[in-house]
Amino acid sequence: MSKIATDFGIHDALKALGIKDVNEGTSTGSNHFSSGDIISSYSPVDGSLIAKVKTTTKEDYEKVMSTATTTFKEWRTKPAPLRGEIVRQFGDKLRELKEPLGKLVSYEMGKSYQEGLGEVQEMIDICDFAVGLSRQLHGLTMHSERPGHRMYEQYHSLGVVGIISAFNFPVAVWAWNTALAWICGDVCVWKPSEKTPLCGIACQNIAAAVMKANNLPEGISCLINGDYKIGELMTHDKRIPLVSATGSIRMGKIVAQAVAARLGKSLLELGGNNAIIVTPDADLKMTVIGAVFGAVGTAGQRCTSTRRLIIHESMYYKVKEAVVAAYKQLRIGNPLDENNHVGPLIDTDAVAQYKMALEKVVKEGGKLIVEGGVLDGAGYESGCYVKPAIAEAKNDFEIVQHETFAPVLYLLKYSGDVENAIAIQNGVVQGLSSAIMTNNLREAEHFLSAWGSDCGIANVNIGTSGAEIGGAFGGEKETGGGRESGSDAWKVYMRRQTNTINYTTELPLAQGIKFDL
Repeated sequence: MSKIATDFGIHDALKALGIKDVNEGTSTGSNHFSSGDIISSYSPVDGSLIAKVKTTTKEDYEKVMSTATTTFKEWRTKPAPLRGEIVRQFGDKLRELKEPLGKLVSYEMGKSYQEGLGEVQEMIDICDFAVGLSRQLHGLTMHSERPGHRMYEQYHSLGVVGIISAFNFPVAVWAWNTALAWICGDVCVWKPSEKTPLCGIACQNIAAAVMKANNLPEGISCLINGDYKIGELMTHDKRIPLVSATGSIRMGKIVAQAVAARLGKSLLELGGNNAIIVTPDADLKMTVIGAVFGAVGTAGQRCTSTRRLIIHESMYYKVKEAVVAAYKQLRIGNPLDENNHVGPLIDTDAVAQYKMALEKVVKEGGKLIVEGGVLDGAGYESGCYVKPAIAEAKNDFEIVQHETFAPVLYLLKYSGDVENAIAIQNGVVQGLSSAIMTNNLREAEHFLSAWGSDCGIANVNIGTSGAEIGGAFGGEKETGGGRESGSDAWKVYMRRQTNTINYTTELPLAQGIKFDL
């Protein structure tokens, strides 16, 4: 264990979460079994080996699916409020283990400790939301055109939900899906990112303990580990009616095609190319706070990270100077040290993508006004620390159209009215998060109108990054169209059924059709 890990209590955190030096990476509950190859989890914080995990084989996967499909038949018979009680206990367990799980998230993924704690808090929040929802899985009633008939709609449990999550939110996105799926009567099979497998094992250990304490069967929460080949087993499996996948647009298109080919359902949360529009009526201080956190939070590795700052020409130089000045105050280093603002990228492959983006924006005619670069020396031994960079660019640059998962912010200038800024914002293939900074009510309402932002999330006077549990989260266009978390997102985890009851002694047909025998 490295000095950083020792100083910040990582060993104690792993122990509290039930993680040993070598772990089986497949689980249907309390039993762990795996016969696959071993993958090693290295921390981007200091490059140290944290632990090793066994990957799932095809044979392991079949054991998981056999258990899950059998358990579903029992779990769906439990009343929804009882399922909600299990989720409540799971949320309480997360409260007890918030600190160690937050530390593991920070150390294995590289985000700041405060962000790690915030991610666990998101898990707790979605559990609270789901508990209340377990008593509100409402259908609809409607009047029939036939006398003596009653019509209504209801929702039934769907089955096995497959979850594929990304490294940047290694625990929260799984919980968004799982908490809702559980109260809907579904069971879950989860493949976490192979870059953050220990976070997956930690969550599975917590869930398994809750299930065991309630004498529930294995299979309600299942874990598989490995690369994309393990994910392909789920996307092609007809026993999984819904696959929820979070990741890149490239990955999402592959998942969508595979699931659609068997007429399954997919919930996709893919890339973002998020922009903040800054109008002449913007509050400069609020703009700087929203833009800087949006661009450098989680080292730019959020799907909602701010990639583009679209500034009116009358405000351009003022905003530019303020943002550049703010970047000079950023502290880059160990994310477990709460004095630092920016931690590492996930791995050296991400660093290579970051370097490529900076080279390309210059080649296309852009100008770096805050030069980036890879940090080395004491404290940066992992090779994953980079400087947040800012470039002046144009929206039609190929690299600006692309999502680079790193702290690279593009400044774009617009003239005229807010419609021109909205056109620039909408002029990308992604459609996740968007924001406008303005004190002009007309501009704000225009931005939120049907002819305004084309994103799934549109904010006024807050940044693009982050979301509250109560609202549905997701985006449009090549972001995938999925919705997770709050509002009525629960409906995707259930199957919808329309019922008609005839309580007469006659059988009238709809639309007045006569069929006499």
